[in-house]
Amino acid sequence: MVDALDARIVKLYTLEPRTSILEASRQLGVARATLVSRLDKLQATGAIRSWAPSLQPMNFGYPVLAFCFLTIEQDKGHGAVVDALVDIPEIIDVHTVSGESDMLVKVAARSNSDLQRVLDAISATKVVVRSSTMLALDTHFEARTLPLFEASAE
Repeated sequence: MVDALDARIVKLYTLEPRTSILEASRQLGVARATLVSRLDKLQATGAIRSWAPSLQPMNFGYPVLAFCFLTIEQDKGHGAVVDALVDIPEIIDVHTVSGESDMLVKVAARSNSDLQRVLDAISATKVVVRSSTMLALDTHFEARTLPLFEASAE
């Protein structure tokens, strides 16, 4: 469970990720030890997964974003597909899903023809039977978890 202080801490570090512990404790009006203890707890529980930078592929040469729905070899299992896809750097996210497809994959590419190369690499894994791809025309927001985290503290 998270509380209002946890939500304030996460909001501060989401909006200003380079804030020092001293400055954050000052802004939040809490002792440094309290802040460090809360941050440690949030990391230990997995609420905060990473302090890594948030990368934007379109800003370093990958402006094409696509979502691929994969049908997989059922006797191979999802683990074999994940093991095969992890070596393709253009694959950003992989999810097992319900419905007509087995997996949903988010892919970044340099161009439409580069996307075709990535799709060919996915097919070459021999664990994907069929794929269906949709291009993202615009992204309005993504990885939007702060409002959800704040709501969980209520």
